[in-house]
Amino acid sequence: MTDTETRPAVRSERRGNVLLVTIDRPEARNAVNGEVSTLLGNALHEADTDPELRVVVLTGAGEQSFCAGADLKAISRGEDIFPAENRQWGFAGMMQHYVSVPIIAAVNGTALGGGCEIALASDLVMAADHAKFGLPEVKRGLVAAAGGAFRLPEQLPHRVAMEMMLTGEPITAARAHELHLINRVVPADQLLDAALELAEVIATNAPLAVQASKRVALGIQDGARPSEVEKWRISDTEMINVMTSEDAAEGPRAFAEKRAPVWKAR
Repeated sequence: MTDTETRPAVRSERRGNVLLVTIDRPEARNAVNGEVSTLLGNALHEADTDPELRVVVLTGAGEQSFCAGADLKAISRGEDIFPAENRQWGFAGMMQHYVSVPIIAAVNGTALGGGCEIALASDLVMAADHAKFGLPEVKRGLVAAAGGAFRLPEQLPHRVAMEMMLTGEPITAARAHELHLINRVVPADQLLDAALELAEVIATNAPLAVQASKRVALGIQDGARPSEVEKWRISDTEMINVMTSEDAAEGPRAFAEKRAPVWKAR
């Protein structure tokens, strides 16, 4: 077996009171399959239930991609890309996994589609200077159904978010910082150190106070976020409608065949 077949898709490493979590599938641009969703969800659960862990830093392996979103090859093989036992945690094991421990995304490259949605689900975002953020789903006949379609407009000026979603075009890390979508931009070789340094600043504070502050800010109650329930219902309904359309099949097919898609709006 090759190294890529034997190593876990997500690595967790304790750095004092900080849990460093790395999506380790650089050969697949750190795309999310079932193993990633399961292991990442388990890592967040571990951090949220261990009083010695006070902050999570989440990053991707390599220098090119933070996360390319859903693993389309795994989906094409009929694989389930959701967590094995805790499907309610959602895509990547975190979209609807409302943990109290703060999550810092250290975006080491492109964060597109589901990768951007992972950043949107994090509490703080640090980015390498070459990183990009975007929701290109409409270019493939799809919809940003892992929270992106409602979280992006919540975190950006409305018309900026609408332009990003309707054009599918990404923005640079510098532009994302200018728009306050992310906290800081740093040189790529300084990203992880900068994220861990920020995590340490948070970890020195009283953990119960930090976690309570996050719950109040996000409206988390008993591990749920009531304000998002109706948004998820609408998102799921639209996802089903789009995914069962002819256009949803045409988009990925055109991409694979390296041609412009022919949309039929049906």
